[in-house]
Amino acid sequence: MNQTFAKDLIEGLSSKNKHLSSKYFYDDTGSKIFQEIMEMPEYYLTSSEFEILSLQAKQIIDAVNFNQPFNIVELGAGDGMKTFKLLEYLVNHNIDFYYVPIDISQGAMNSLVDKLKAKLPTLNIHPRVGDYFEVLSKENVQTTIPSLLLFLGSNIGNYGNDEAVKLLSLFNKNMKDGDKLLLGVDLQKNPITIKNAYDDPYGITKRFNLNLLTRINDEFEGDFRLDDFDFYCHYNPENGEVNSYLISLRKQSVFLKKLNQEFHFNYDELIWTELSKKYNLNEINQLAQTTNFTVEQHFLDCKHYFTNIILKK
Repeated sequence: MNQTFAKDLIEGLSSKNKHLSSKYFYDDTGSKIFQEIMEMPEYYLTSSEFEILSLQAKQIIDAVNFNQPFNIVELGAGDGMKTFKLLEYLVNHNIDFYYVPIDISQGAMNSLVDKLKAKLPTLNIHPRVGDYFEVLSKENVQTTIPSLLLFLGSNIGNYGNDEAVKLLSLFNKNMKDGDKLLLGVDLQKNPITIKNAYDDPYGITKRFNLNLLTRINDEFEGDFRLDDFDFYCHYNPENGEVNSYLISLRKQSVFLKKLNQEFHFNYDELIWTELSKKYNLNEINQLAQTTNFTVEQHFLDCKHYFTNIILKK
């Protein structure tokens, strides 16, 4: 039994304002559903970042400016689709590097490695399954060559301000002087565009959220009834925050046998599941400064929906 998950579950579902961490979305099933989300035309984040990494790969690598072999360490690699064009550019131009994808899902990692070996057979790949920081600290101890960390897909947006500062500070702490971080950040834009990306008409995002309850049932012998919960999200353009929730559709109790715990839900009670923060450029610069990074260069898509920023330690 995952003790950290168990602890977070008890704390989150016992709180006055119930909450579940979005990091638990990504079991093997959740990772597959997220692939579906990324393929939706409304989910502009994937295509925007893919455009940047496809069309500006040379400019990004030139700006990184490592003049020796280096590591590319991707935190939360997922299916690797976004990174593929960057890796393809490096391989095709015989640039000497090692690709170290890190992901918490063994299934996602197996799929990624199989696809990359088929498409880029000469790629020097060293996959790692586990927590970012456990793997990153070990990798950094073992290597003397510089590293380019990738934290893509606007994952930084899933953290509140204090947590984002803590996260980037931890990245900084686990990097060597001169290492760089390529950070993907979703920018503030027309609120309708953002709403359509997260409140999709196909119900995929709803299924993604409800899968978290299925995972809890499977891992803790719970009796969540999915039909008794619904999904809701909203975007606040004043602070750039998308918040997502599961809603209890009736007064009910749920028992998790492995934890010997019962949790009570009122009619229309919310369980907060995810924050997706959209930044403006001033907020990004402030975040970098607070966490001891230097902003070297922004790379934007043609619509200026998204930026990939090079930060230097």
